[in-house]
Amino acid sequence: MSQDQQTFNQPIPVCPVRGSVIYPTMVMPVDAARPISIRAINAALDRDRTILIVNQKDRETQEPTAKDLYEVGTACNILRMKKNPDGNIQMLVQAFARVRIKAFYGTTDVIEADVEPIDVPVGDQMVLEAAFRELKEKFADMIESSRNIQPEVAQFVMNLEDAGQFADYVAYNLDFRPEDKQAVLEAPTVAERVKKVLVLIDTELELAETQRRLQREVKEEIDRNQREYFIREQIKALQRELNGSDEDEDEMEEFRNKLEELELPDEVMKEAERELNRLSRMHPDSAEASVIRTYLTTITELPWNIRSDDRIDIAEATAILEEEHYGLEKVKDRVLEYLAVRQLKYERAEKGELEPSEVNKGPILIFVGPPGVGKTSIAKSIAKALGREYVRISLGGARDESDIRGHRRTYIGSMPGRIIQGIRQAGTKNPVFLLDEVDKLGTSYQGDPSSALLEVLDPAQNNSFVDHYLGVPFDLSEVLFVATANYPQNIPEALLDRMEIIEFNSYIEQEKLEIAKRYLLPRQIKENGLKSRQLVISDSALSKLITNYTREAGVRTLERTIGTLSRKAARRVAQGEAKRIRLTEPSLEQYLGPEKFTPESEAEDNLVGVATGMYYTPVGGDILFVETSITPGKGGLVLTGQLGDVMKESARAALTYAKSNAVRFGISQEVLDNHEIHIHVPAGSTPKEGPSAGTALATSLISALTSIPIRKDVSMTGEITLRGRVLPIGGLKEKVLGAKRAGIKHIIFPIKNNSDLNDVPLHLRKSLSFHAAEDLDDVLDVALVGGLKALEAHASGQSKPAKRTRKGSSAPAQA
Repeated sequence: MSQDQQTFNQPIPVCPVRGSVIYPTMVMPVDAARPISIRAINAALDRDRTILIVNQKDRETQEPTAKDLYEVGTACNILRMKKNPDGNIQMLVQAFARVRIKAFYGTTDVIEADVEPIDVPVGDQMVLEAAFRELKEKFADMIESSRNIQPEVAQFVMNLEDAGQFADYVAYNLDFRPEDKQAVLEAPTVAERVKKVLVLIDTELELAETQRRLQREVKEEIDRNQREYFIREQIKALQRELNGSDEDEDEMEEFRNKLEELELPDEVMKEAERELNRLSRMHPDSAEASVIRTYLTTITELPWNIRSDDRIDIAEATAILEEEHYGLEKVKDRVLEYLAVRQLKYERAEKGELEPSEVNKGPILIFVGPPGVGKTSIAKSIAKALGREYVRISLGGARDESDIRGHRRTYIGSMPGRIIQGIRQAGTKNPVFLLDEVDKLGTSYQGDPSSALLEVLDPAQNNSFVDHYLGVPFDLSEVLFVATANYPQNIPEALLDRMEIIEFNSYIEQEKLEIAKRYLLPRQIKENGLKSRQLVISDSALSKLITNYTREAGVRTLERTIGTLSRKAARRVAQGEAKRIRLTEPSLEQYLGPEKFTPESEAEDNLVGVATGMYYTPVGGDILFVETSITPGKGGLVLTGQLGDVMKESARAALTYAKSNAVRFGISQEVLDNHEIHIHVPAGSTPKEGPSAGTALATSLISALTSIPIRKDVSMTGEITLRGRVLPIGGLKEKVLGAKRAGIKHIIFPIKNNSDLNDVPLHLRKSLSFHAAEDLDDVLDVALVGGLKALEAHASGQSKPAKRTRKGSSAPAQA
């Protein structure tokens, strides 16, 4: 004892160890590789071979200092020491005392400490005996169930009679945590020491039993006892039992941090936290956990508070629209008006004169027109002018309300609706959102998607839009919705009422020519690997492409046709046949084959019973001929040429008008009673409909009944009444363009369409003669050769029977 006292009267070198605790009476090997440990061993050997073994608090610390060590350690004698070639030291030590460190002395070379031995009292004797007996039984059970304890070690420990030593050896040989082993070393009494080890061994036994049970569960599930499969299933079972892993905890923490960063509304945050808590209690591989994980991912990826900063500059917006679109003047004017209103609202809101919520209120624009006229590209230009993100969703064929509102999470494969998906894609809560093909929405037993759009497009409701998948409101009030449609009559009235219609008319030929020169041709040259100088297409060739190879309202087919020419030119350039190709009007047939469309041209001569009308379709305007023939018969009216009901009614109205004015026009009752009137409109295979051919039908009929020829250079349009009044029609600009292309020089149109002449290009108005007609007398005065005077002369019997103006005319000369 005196030697021990002498040992403890001087500082002792400290050897820090990681994850290991040595107890008194033990003889154990110690490997030292760190410089601080090697220096401590050398210092102890230079003195009395006494060294202090102290456990680190954090085993990851490479260069520990005094504050990194526990205050209770074990004093040991170095029995043997061996230096390895790599500089490491192996030593065998015998621990002889628990000691408490009074003070550390750190130097640059070694840590030393003043210590005092710990005199550990026995404690409660009854508790000690009971705990010791229980500990022996538990350790015996552990020996039977564990293969990690060597038999000789187990036998040595079981033969120990001292309770304190027994607890120390059990703690050392079992796989307890380092901090638990340190607690055993620091126990204030022997009884407390035995109790701590008893608690730890109980925990180990329970874990061992759980592991054995899990192994049995896994063994029942595995097939063919494959090792890899066994390990994977064992891990799953352990995760099931232990309620997750570190990765799952990291995932929970990641979700929690993202939710806090988003600054969500209270209602949304409450729902997200509820789902997150459910996920934390679930097995990570369960189907429900996967659904919740997807839901939380959707919540965290939505732009709840992310906005694009609007930059509204009317001059810049004008430049963008002019640069990217040719024509469409009315459409561009309306878009600029819309942006100007928003700019003024922003300015008032910044001054505090207007509530911020009022800034985003305004009409929802719907662009209506035939395909390919620029509806979608105009929406893109609006987004570019505002500096906002652009999102487009196609609603064509959508037949389910869930397409808009999303699917409830109770369904397998549920997902948000297209609106929320679009917002997620945009990454901001105020994008320009294009609802394409709104008129193609369908209905089914699963609901009407157009009804779901009512809330989306209503500024009074869309600030709290609830998607079925999210289950919480999302603010859509800052989204700029724009819709497109081809046929507005197919849109439900309640939905159309929420939108302002902006009509896109078909491009006229001159507009198509400019679009082809400015946009389509350069784009196709670039896409097909050519340089601008390697392919040149003359204006006359482009015009022929437009009129003879394409027939459409927009320019999509025209671009595809130009693409075909570009590819053929690229092939010739690649094969070395030519370095530069110039396409003219005569060479088009060589590349594209025969003409696909042949526009009508004016009649060859002034003919009896052949009037020139005009028609308009979404692909443009053109002329048509109305032919009337009078043959012997029973006084009937025959209509051929696939005429629609409205056009047939116009023919009957024209006949009634002619009969009611028979005396004035000199038409005998005998001709009306004993002759059959046959009206035909070529081409017979093409259906024709509409009231605007009324003037042409009446003029053709009266010409045939009076044998007065109709001027070949006159084309007409207008609906007629039984009293002969001429009513307004639509599509005047397109009809005039078609008539001009056919070589017509005079246009007869309803007087109430005078305002529509402003839409006709100025160069057309200068090159044609326009005649406004209030009634059929105005029409006949211009259309018939000789005008109303020829009719008056015929009625008075002064005119001679009309001669056939060319061989083969089907209109007979008659009184």
